[in-house]
Amino acid sequence: MAHLKLTVILDSGARFGPGKAALLESVRDTGSIAAAARAMGMDYKRAWTLLDSLDRAYEAPLILRSAGGTHGGGATLTPFGAELLARFRRLEAEAIASDPGLVAFERLARQDAGPKT
Repeated sequence: MAHLKLTVILDSGARFGPGKAALLESVRDTGSIAAAARAMGMDYKRAWTLLDSLDRAYEAPLILRSAGGTHGGGATLTPFGAELLARFRRLEAEAIASDPGLVAFERLARQDAGPKT
């Protein structure tokens, strides 16, 4: 079935899409950037870079990081991060719900369209 993939592109050029949303959800669920990256099959450095890009894109931080040590480190979503994630997921749901034309895109498409380019 056809589906939409929503990416918000800010005037600054910064992007927020399904991958960053999933990473924020994984940090929220695991309490750790490293664990979130592992759960997603992502390199820790890549996860850190994506989260850093979000922090640079907004006035307020999206996650709070605590350094490791004897008790280990961790990461949690800030209230702003949780709000931004929820807003993105609402936008995504509204875009999907408001476009019945997706069925037509799928119906009119060839089933053996070949490689995706």
